[in-house]
Amino acid sequence: MGRAERPERLVRDSVYRPGTWFESANYAVEGVITAVRSERHLRVHLVIGVAVIIASLYLQVTLQDFLILAIAMMLVLFAELMNTALEVVVDLVTLERDPLAKMAKDISAGAVLVTASLAVIMGYITFAPYLRNCFQMTIANIQVADEHLSIAALLLTIVAVIFWKVKSGRGRPLRGGLPSGHTAVAACIWAAVTLITESPLLSILVAALAVMVGLSRITLGIHTRLEVLLGAAVGGLVTLILFQMLG
Repeated sequence: MGRAERPERLVRDSVYRPGTWFESANYAVEGVITAVRSERHLRVHLVIGVAVIIASLYLQVTLQDFLILAIAMMLVLFAELMNTALEVVVDLVTLERDPLAKMAKDISAGAVLVTASLAVIMGYITFAPYLRNCFQMTIANIQVADEHLSIAALLLTIVAVIFWKVKSGRGRPLRGGLPSGHTAVAACIWAAVTLITESPLLSILVAALAVMVGLSRITLGIHTRLEVLLGAAVGGLVTLILFQMLG
């Protein structure tokens, strides 16, 4: 039996074993393409990588800093490819709900998460000085006013939301309808904090809270994505225009 199986194995290996370096590179490229086609997360990482490259060009990142970004991006892609390969091997071994198979997939996914977290830290440290300069230059072009304008912007945002809901006939003043009032108020607060404090870190933290407010309205089924986006646009634009006009 062993002798009968050996020629078949040799034939199988000869089919998948590349004969030249060019064939090896071709198989490698095919592997990447196959993984991109089959894995949505890998496509997301590629899109983020393209965005990082465009941002680095716009911010005129130095070659040394770009090298750090490139290493971070490649580490994430490498971890995602290894995760995909391991999942394929596990599925090849068994398609049943095996606890060990689940453990293997979970651990490989955890490796991707750890690598992505490292990439985020590396990206933040690298981009921070460039983003700080860009942020300060942008804010410098907007006249920053006193705190009382924040209250005025908040009231105008609420009035604009209620007026829009009355015109559209959808939802109640504090629940549902077009646009999302909660998201509009959150965006208004974010814009006011950004314009008054001129702090990039504080702006990012408040923006994260505003995003969570919008996501919570979508998750609870109170608003659609369009209603949340329009609410954010109303709150941000009203505040920005008011500070620009009266600042």
